[in-house]
Amino acid sequence: MADLYRAAAVSSALSAGRRFGLRTEAAEVLHERSNVLVRMGPVVARVPGTTQLLRPDATPWLERDAKLSAYLTQRGVRVVSPTTDPPAGPHFAEGLPVTLWQWTEHDPDHRHSPDEVAGTLARVHAALRDYPGELPERGPVGELRTMLARNRAAMSGFADRISTETDRLAALLPDTPGQPLHGDAHPGNLIETADGPCWLDFEDTWRGPLEWDLAILAQQGGPEFLAAYPGEADKAVLATCTQLRALFAVGWRFLIAQRFPHRLGEAHAAAAAYFS
Repeated sequence: MADLYRAAAVSSALSAGRRFGLRTEAAEVLHERSNVLVRMGPVVARVPGTTQLLRPDATPWLERDAKLSAYLTQRGVRVVSPTTDPPAGPHFAEGLPVTLWQWTEHDPDHRHSPDEVAGTLARVHAALRDYPGELPERGPVGELRTMLARNRAAMSGFADRISTETDRLAALLPDTPGQPLHGDAHPGNLIETADGPCWLDFEDTWRGPLEWDLAILAQQGGPEFLAAYPGEADKAVLATCTQLRALFAVGWRFLIAQRFPHRLGEAHAAAAAYFS
């Protein structure tokens, strides 16, 4: 059966591309999961995929991604940059928001060392500390609550437990002002270019404890990545963020199962494992 989310996103990307005279005849789909990425010559269009199920209007997330990336580019931090001509957007095409990015040549097989990942992430954090724009302040907590509101029936017997656990973890997060974060700081969001490592995908940014990014770094990289980060983490906050990230992954699996129903068993297994 055709994947309607992919089809809608590709159609929106091509529509936006035609609007700006991009090379749509040679379009190439680069990625088609959380977001759909469509390359049209020197420009890559980014359109919500699975995220449509969580964010019916993803415009604020895409807008923050483009603004933070432009801010970091202006400060000499190596990130994938939004376009300026045509403007990055978000643009609306066939009912979906589309942002436009510069195609960045990179080595897809390169694997960065813990020092490279942690060191460049620290530079991103340092550059973001003075970011003046508005950012969400509850990040994954707010998203989990939205998942529950939109997906409670699919979560069946786990919905109440996920809700209670979200509230428990939220109460353990620091109530002091946080700093702008990457939001999804795993090694897969760092690519190797001719100029060196380059971060991308700031869509999930929020203002929170640094330990959120470090928990992701450790979970999806490994403890050696956390050890390489040039700074100390609060162990209690790190433990809370690690649990919160794991719970978020459970909720995300239920979203994936809405798009791909045959994967509902994976979501139930992940929830059962979390609460075991």
